[in-house]
Amino acid sequence: MSRLFLLRHAKAGWALPGMRDFDRPLDASGRADAEKMGTAMRSRSYVPDLTLCSNARRARETLEGVAGQSDTGKVLFFDSLYSEDAAGYLRLIRDHGRSGSLLVIGHNPMTEDLAMAVSGDGGETARAMLNHGFPTSGLAVVRFPGDLVKATQGAGYLEAFLTPADP
Repeated sequence: MSRLFLLRHAKAGWALPGMRDFDRPLDASGRADAEKMGTAMRSRSYVPDLTLCSNARRARETLEGVAGQSDTGKVLFFDSLYSEDAAGYLRLIRDHGRSGSLLVIGHNPMTEDLAMAVSGDGGETARAMLNHGFPTSGLAVVRFPGDLVKATQGAGYLEAFLTPADP
């Protein structure tokens, strides 16, 4: 059994004049939410063996907030997590899927699209929450019967869907 943790980056501020979207930092609520998600992950024993993180500033800062509260395992950064579609995210997950459990810190709509695509089944509450959208700092926890190298569309079970508002 393996777990895939899909975390949308925390809330970022607007780009200042001349600033690239890639360089947008988290705002104060985003920093607090990233820390809340780290605490929630730790309290539920959601500990990844490996983290794949977008190289965009807001994703890296989300990782810092989570890592300050919980273990994130080995971390690899990818520019492609900023621009790839859900299929590209899945390819990257398969390429690094021998780690047991994997945290991906990325962007929408890719994170939401991937969570919906790989979750063939799931808990009623988790599926209902995911169907209402994937907010910033949202975390989908998808369980697979084998390792993530073999992750395919519809093969996962949506075990949980958390937001910073959850206790």
